[in-house]
Amino acid sequence: MINALIEHVIRQSIALQSAQARLEARTDAEALHDMRVAVRRLRSFLRPLRNLSHVAALEAAAAAFGQKSSPLRDSEVLVQELHARGASRGIGPRRKRLEAGYDALLASPELALLRQTLDTWPATCRTAAGHGELTDLAPYIRKRLTRQQRGLAKALRDPEHDRHRLRVLIKRVRYAAEAYPALAELPKPAARQLRIAQNALGDWHDHLQWLQRAETEKDLKPLCERWRRALIAAERRADRALRPLREVLSEHA
Repeated sequence: MINALIEHVIRQSIALQSAQARLEARTDAEALHDMRVAVRRLRSFLRPLRNLSHVAALEAAAAAFGQKSSPLRDSEVLVQELHARGASRGIGPRRKRLEAGYDALLASPELALLRQTLDTWPATCRTAAGHGELTDLAPYIRKRLTRQQRGLAKALRDPEHDRHRLRVLIKRVRYAAEAYPALAELPKPAARQLRIAQNALGDWHDHLQWLQRAETEKDLKPLCERWRRALIAAERRADRALRPLREVLSEHA
């Protein structure tokens, strides 16, 4: 189990480094996204262990980077949307701010701390294991994952559910199940339903964000009517996607 923990963290560290190098070289449009995916997977892997002392520093560093990079990713997705809609007039200034944002993120203390903590974590984990701090991890993780799944199932049954919260809970359960497939014990249909629901809620979230930005960024106003229609359609898709997910998790929980 200790070897598996270290291997997974190293794998995400390599993925982060690779995406960081691509962002530094500006080779493609997915580099920042891939950095954030690596960190999200790392956080999902660490979350069931977050109460363990040797995990707290790495989880906190990953969370800080996620918070730092989130507005930049939102702006990146908006630029991609403007390009797809042919709204070229609003792209230039935003692209310049994005480039400055990339440089600031790459030089940020949040990224430096995350990389440093990742580098030292395998040795820290080995030391903790040597002191007997990592015994009986499998039942501990299984209990935490079960709690996550029950929390999501309960939120899905709430008729007044909050889509923002559901989106977060779905991400946690999905990526945790990917990190610990043997311990999560999710039924096979659940993985597909989690992915579909996450995508639908992500689409809804993007359109809601763009409409909120249009309240202060006046050049976005011409796209608002299209975005409002798309938001309503995304809400309906999300609600349809949540029903089968609710059923399969209720049966499992």
